[in-house]
Amino acid sequence: MKNLRDIRIDYTKGTLSEDDIPENPYSLLTQWMETAIAEEILEPTAICLSTIKYNGTVGSRIVLAKELEDDGLVFFTNYESAKGLDIAKKSSASAVFFWAPLQRQVRIEGHIEKISSKKSDEYYNERPTLSKVGAWASPQSRVLRSRNELENLVKSFQKKFENEELSRPPFWGGYKLKYESIEFWQGRQGRLHDRFLYKKRENTWTICRLAP
Repeated sequence: MKNLRDIRIDYTKGTLSEDDIPENPYSLLTQWMETAIAEEILEPTAICLSTIKYNGTVGSRIVLAKELEDDGLVFFTNYESAKGLDIAKKSSASAVFFWAPLQRQVRIEGHIEKISSKKSDEYYNERPTLSKVGAWASPQSRVLRSRNELENLVKSFQKKFENEELSRPPFWGGYKLKYESIEFWQGRQGRLHDRFLYKKRENTWTICRLAP
């Protein structure tokens, strides 16, 4: 295996200065997301979502952000999954976007709450048919004896819904991670990165530059 210490990329793609920082972080977040999409970065909406487990340790996984709103980002999952159970006990969470080709990351901290059933229904109805079936069939985060067990569950629900409308499972839907702090990070040469932190105070944002 190659020595990991020898793997090094110097970041020279861009800068982030006080002149680039709007009063509201939502403006910069959507701008960076639009750039990531325009650059055709693989999975530009992917976030590393971290939640607090029942024993106080942290669990992390990649999920896809499906909406960016001015007060939070929205994602969808099984409410009975490991992350769903974490959220039910402790709503504090964090998320990180990392767009390597742009040498940018965004770190978001806040608390999570369920979105409305209506909004969850709307998104579920937009999903491909197999994804709709999968929401019913997958006992997410539970132990499976084999891949065949999962495929048999899918077949069972496909048969069930042959003559029945595919409605959203009651145990599946959307969450919103509501912004409490957002940090924008732009890679710079020599690891002297640009970092700006927004922190929410009631209905206003404070902004500061952080050392790299």
